[in-house]
Amino acid sequence: MFTQIGIFILAMLVFLTASRTLLALWLWPRLQEAGPSPWIVFRWGLRIDLNQIAMWAGVPALLAPWLADQSMAIFVTGLWLQLVWLVFVLLEISTPQFILEYDSRPNRLYLDYLKYPKEVFGMLWKGYKTVLAAAVLAMALAAWLGHMLFASAAPNILPAWPWRIALTLLAGALIVLAIRGTLGHRPINPASVAWCGDSLLNTLPLNSFYNVLFALYAIKNERSAADVYGNLPDDRLQALVCQFANIPPGPPDLPTLHHQPASQHPSRPKNLVLIVQESLGAQYVGNLGGANLTPNLDKLAAQGWNFTQAYATGTRSVRGLEAVTAGFPPTLSDAALRLANAQSNFFTLAQLLRKHGYRSRFIYGGEAHFDNMKSFFLGNGFDELHDLPSFESPAFVGTWGASDEDMFNKLHDLLSTDTDQPTLHLAFSVSNHTPWEYPAGRIAVEGDPATVQNTVRYADWAIGQFFEQAQKSAYWEDTVFLIVADHDSRVGGAQRIPLRHFHIPALILGAGVPAMQDPRIISQIDLPPTLLSLIGIDDAHPMIGHDLTQDGTGGRAMMQYEDHYGYLQEDTLVVLEPHQEALLFRYTAPDHYAPLPQDPALAEIALAHALWPSWAYQHQAHTLPGLKRRVTE
Repeated sequence: MFTQIGIFILAMLVFLTASRTLLALWLWPRLQEAGPSPWIVFRWGLRIDLNQIAMWAGVPALLAPWLADQSMAIFVTGLWLQLVWLVFVLLEISTPQFILEYDSRPNRLYLDYLKYPKEVFGMLWKGYKTVLAAAVLAMALAAWLGHMLFASAAPNILPAWPWRIALTLLAGALIVLAIRGTLGHRPINPASVAWCGDSLLNTLPLNSFYNVLFALYAIKNERSAADVYGNLPDDRLQALVCQFANIPPGPPDLPTLHHQPASQHPSRPKNLVLIVQESLGAQYVGNLGGANLTPNLDKLAAQGWNFTQAYATGTRSVRGLEAVTAGFPPTLSDAALRLANAQSNFFTLAQLLRKHGYRSRFIYGGEAHFDNMKSFFLGNGFDELHDLPSFESPAFVGTWGASDEDMFNKLHDLLSTDTDQPTLHLAFSVSNHTPWEYPAGRIAVEGDPATVQNTVRYADWAIGQFFEQAQKSAYWEDTVFLIVADHDSRVGGAQRIPLRHFHIPALILGAGVPAMQDPRIISQIDLPPTLLSLIGIDDAHPMIGHDLTQDGTGGRAMMQYEDHYGYLQEDTLVVLEPHQEALLFRYTAPDHYAPLPQDPALAEIALAHALWPSWAYQHQAHTLPGLKRRVTE
C-alpha cells in the first residue's frame, strides 16, 4: 500500500502539471495579456492538486500503517486508485474541447450534460468522431498505465505499534494541511487562485475534476423561488417586473435590457467610488434617528444627497455587494457572488463602464477570496484587486484584515494617481465586525473597547478622515462618491421581516451632487442606475432598479430574510413565506406592523419580484448582449 500511494501521488502530480502546462502553452498569448505573473498558475496549481490528491488518497494513507500487509487491502486500494486516476484523466482530456465550446474548464455545464447521455453521445458521434476516438484511445492508454502503476504491490512489513500511531498522526496532519491548502484563516477555494480578469485563465490553477466538484458543491446554494413561493407564467412575470421598474420590455432572452439616458452630461466622464460600510445599520446613525455614533457621516449627509429611507436587500455582505455593484435583487438562493454561473459574464457596473473606457478596482482590507469576492469581481469586469497582501505597512491588522483607515489610505492613493482614464473604485470596509477590533488612540472609547458601538465610532472616524483628505484633493471635482451600508449588524426580531434592521444609510456626494434630504423609500438596487445617470453614462443595461434622478421613482424596496421575502411599497409590506398565502401589513417605523386584508394584485407584484432574480440567473439574463452565453437546452 505504501508503494501504491507513493506512486499515485507522484503520477498525479506529473500528470496534472503536464496537463496544466500544455493548456498554458496553448493559451500563452492570453496569459501574457492578462498580467505580469502568469507563473502564479503553476504555484497555485500545485496547491490545488495536492488538495485533490489528499482528498482521494487520504483514507488509504491513514489505513496503510495498519493494513499494508493485507492482500485484500492492497487489492482494494489498487482498484480505488485506478478509478480515481481514470476520473482525473477523463476530465483533463475533456478540457480542451470544453474550452473551445465554452471558454472554461469543465464546470456546472459538464454536470448538466450528464442528464442527457443519449443526446450528448449522439452529438459527439455526429460532430466529433475524431475527438471521441482520440478520447477513447487516451482513456484506454490511461487505464493500462493506471493498472501497471497502482493495481498491485508487495505486502509491507508493518512497523511497531508506536510507529504506526506516529505515522497515522503524521499522515493525518499532512492530509489536513494539503486539503486546507494554506495556514491562513480560510481554506483554499477557487477565489483564492483567481489572479486576473479573464475567467478562463482563473481556472487554469484548478484542475478540471476540482472545478466540476466545486460546481457540484455550489449547487446547494441554489434554490428555486417558484418551488417555495409559487409560480407565474413567464410573460406575466416579465411584464410586472418591467412595469414596476418603469422600463419597456426588452428582447425575449434579455427581457429587462433597456436604454437608460443619463440625467447629467459632464464634459468628461466622472470617476465613481462605491464605499460599502460593513454592518452600519441606521440604528447607529444620528441623522437617521439612530444612536448618534456617526458625527462625521451626519456632517457629510448634510452636504450630499442623503436617502433617509434606504433599505438593504439582505443580511450578508455578499447580498449588499451584489445589489450595489450589479443592481441584482435578492433571491432565495445565495448571493450571486457565490453562485457558479455568475462567476463570469454577469452584469456589473464594471462590465458596463469598461465599454466607456473606465478602469475598475476592488479595494478590501481583508482576504478577497472570502465569500468568493475575488473570483466574482475579477471575472465580471474589475481590472485590479487590492486586498490585505497588497497593503504596505498597514496601521492595524485585526481578525478580518487591515483597518478602515488603511483601506481609505489605499483608496486615496489610487485616486490620487495621475491619469486621464476614468475609474470605478469599490472600497469595502472590515472594522465594524466582531470581534470589534480597531487601532488604539483614534476615538474616545466608551466602556468596553470591544463593542459594536466603539467600532461604529471608529468606522465613522475613518470616514471623516478620508473625506477631509478627499475634499482637498484634485480628484474631488471629478468624482461621485456613494457611502452605503451592506446590511445592519445582528439582524433579528420577532417579525417575519424585521424592517428596522434593513434600514441603512445611503448617501451620494461629490462632483455636482446637490445637498438634499430624500425621504423616498428606496432599495440598494436603485443606487447603481442612479449613479450611472449622475456620472453621465448613457447606455443600455439589464438592472431593474430605479434611476432616482427621474420623477416618479422610488417608493419600493425588497429584501430576503432567511426563507421570507419582503416587498415594501410605500407603507405596505408584503411577506411571502414558503407554501403560504402572502401576508400584508401596514408598517410604521420603527417597529409597528398592523395586519391588512389580502390584496391579490400587490401579492402578485411581490411574487414577480421574488421570482425574477432566480429566473434571470437560470436564463443568464442579467448580462449585456455581448456577454450572453449559450444556455443548455
